[in-house]
Amino acid sequence: MSDYRIEISVDDQQLKLIYQGELIRSYPVSTARKGVGTQEGSFRTPTGNFVISEMIGAEAPSGTIFKGRIDQGVWDACECEQDLVLTRILWLDGLDASNRNTKGRYIYIHGTNHESLIGSPASCGCVRMTNRDIIELFNLIETGTPVTIHPPIKPGGKLIFFDCDSTLSTIEGIDELGRARGPEIFAQVEDLTNAAMNGEIPIQEVFPKRMEIIRPDRSLCDEIAELYVNTITPGTEQTIAELKQHGWTPIILSGGFAPLIMPLARHLGIDHVEAVPLNFDDQGNYVDFDANYPTTRNGGKPDIIREWKHALLPTRTIMVGDGISDLESRRETDFFVGYGGVVAREAVRSKADAWIEDMTKLNSLIDL
Repeated sequence: MSDYRIEISVDDQQLKLIYQGELIRSYPVSTARKGVGTQEGSFRTPTGNFVISEMIGAEAPSGTIFKGRIDQGVWDACECEQDLVLTRILWLDGLDASNRNTKGRYIYIHGTNHESLIGSPASCGCVRMTNRDIIELFNLIETGTPVTIHPPIKPGGKLIFFDCDSTLSTIEGIDELGRARGPEIFAQVEDLTNAAMNGEIPIQEVFPKRMEIIRPDRSLCDEIAELYVNTITPGTEQTIAELKQHGWTPIILSGGFAPLIMPLARHLGIDHVEAVPLNFDDQGNYVDFDANYPTTRNGGKPDIIREWKHALLPTRTIMVGDGISDLESRRETDFFVGYGGVVAREAVRSKADAWIEDMTKLNSLIDL
């Protein structure tokens, strides 16, 4: 058994190296910007007990890029938004029932091209270190070193979730996809969308019907993505900017499709999008959508909000939206704001904690 052990605090963004019970090193780190979690594809840092299962890059120069743990040469230090795995890899393997999938999620302690962000949550799930620090740590420990990642216990931050269609944008993306396929298909899709938003048909029944009717290719999706940006609801840009200035983290939570919504999110300065993935083949033809994604079913939005609350321990949680699926989130939020600036649904208005038809009224309503 190793004489060393590693303790990582998500609250403090610190890694401590302990030798025979004595603290010998402390390093700043960066865990996931989306907080903690063990679900596959969550982009969150797992917590609990682990072991260093493999150590990769012993002789590599500092700044070596690893893809699939294979040396790709040395990073040229150019500006890059991509989360590069640099210099050394300490591959974690989970020991608890809740984190046994950690190795399969490829969760590492590794060097990074984003050293300026060390000390704050910014990774895609791994634990980032400066390249100098990961070399020092790598040289001190050995395979089999136990690691504990402690979950956050300090409440912090404020989360505000926004529906997208008919809330941040005046369009319904699925309807616009249908419209592009002709008037008959559009009429079918629009009827299904309205029935779902009014709570007349379960969302999980509507999704596959609409997508088999439309089968949108990548080119069509790109067109509708541009339309989202061109149809932002009045006041939304100012409202989002003010929320961020006051410490709120805005998140788009949508039953729409991620490739269509991401350009809108970037335009608004929103870093997090929870929306349905689409799959295309190499030629850009539609293959399918992720039928298991939570927002494809009733009750999916509150499930996602619950995960975010567990991951970040926010002090306040708010949801803003126009549909029944948004209203379902009320049980997981401190405050639900119904939005009727595009479509006013009485079923939502009657049960919302508050109602607005002008997005510029939101921030005074929630008392920034």
